[in-house]
Amino acid sequence: MLDMSRALAGPYCTMMLGDMGADVIKVERPVHGDESRNWGPPFVGQSYGPYPGESAYYMAVNRSKRSLAVDLKSPEGQEIIRKIAARSDVLVENFRTGSLEKLGLGYEDIKKVNPRLVYCSISGYGRTGPYKNRPGYDFIIQAEGGIMGVTGPVEGPPYRVGVSIVDITTGMFASTAILAALRARDESGEGQLIDLSLLDSIVALLANVASNYLVGGTEPKRMGNAHFNIAPYEVFRARDRWITLGALNDRQWGMLCDFVEMPELMDDSRFAENHSRVANREELAEILNRVFSTRDAKVWLEMLQEAGIPSGPINTVEDVFNHPQRETRELVQFIEHPTAGRLGFPGFPYKFSETPAQLHRPPPMLGEHNEEVLVELLGYSKQDLVSLKKAGII
Repeated sequence: MLDMSRALAGPYCTMMLGDMGADVIKVERPVHGDESRNWGPPFVGQSYGPYPGESAYYMAVNRSKRSLAVDLKSPEGQEIIRKIAARSDVLVENFRTGSLEKLGLGYEDIKKVNPRLVYCSISGYGRTGPYKNRPGYDFIIQAEGGIMGVTGPVEGPPYRVGVSIVDITTGMFASTAILAALRARDESGEGQLIDLSLLDSIVALLANVASNYLVGGTEPKRMGNAHFNIAPYEVFRARDRWITLGALNDRQWGMLCDFVEMPELMDDSRFAENHSRVANREELAEILNRVFSTRDAKVWLEMLQEAGIPSGPINTVEDVFNHPQRETRELVQFIEHPTAGRLGFPGFPYKFSETPAQLHRPPPMLGEHNEEVLVELLGYSKQDLVSLKKAGII
């Protein structure tokens, strides 16, 4: 797999596929590499070039890859890419629309050297339409794509999602699309172009919120932690801190009413059906908050779990990595890095019975695999490498 992406969306996709066994060759600029190498602190390991070390951000999405540092603006660098593409099953890129075409590395160019290649292009707004030449950034697309319009408290400013949800979602969509395209190639023998955009991805992620608007015609508003279609399904204040709680159907609602010793709520016309609970969610939340404010969160959560009512704590990231499920579900994976030592990563969300995902390689240092790729894979001589390096091509 030829990974010509940088930052987050593309690298997240290729990392997923690398964890599942793909041989990923990450192409970076000489000297500076992927710009996310500079997105810190924190940094770990030895300093190099302009950087005090490897950024945690870069480390997060570039494991299980090899790094090739090559100048794409040079004819020699472009030829290297064509040679790797000729041997590859997949190419992933997230340059601005039209940029690689100018270098002779666009889909139609690469298709000539490898018609079986699956070429995945990720951009801000897609390869068509009036915005096709605009750059795309997660924060901007969260705003433009509607997520910020429904995220945050009812009053005050809108909020971005705490992680780069547009980039990550696009990366996941890309990995799924690539696997589907490879399966199609098994049948047809031909590769194809996959055109993915950050905007398309975030619109798809609107899911039921989009459907509410398209079906009902009502503009969804920010609701804090409340749910658009279900009540109660939000946070409630225990005596010492907040907890999460949900009753997703009438059976669970009945269980909750019994739990808080208020069976009369089941017959109250304001709360008898889910649609009426949604319409009167503020009154319902006020009643439940009065109940839950009488005891500490830990007490309530133990009782709620015992009663079988969906509920949970609001954990910090530190809490998550000390979760009771950590060991059995392998929520953290470790690998040795040549300069940073033992590094931890979030575990794999997919568990295969026969072909388990694994950390095949630590995140590569810039150009770490130049010789491995050029000499062993493409047949360049070591003298060729000396000449290419002297010319600043690698």
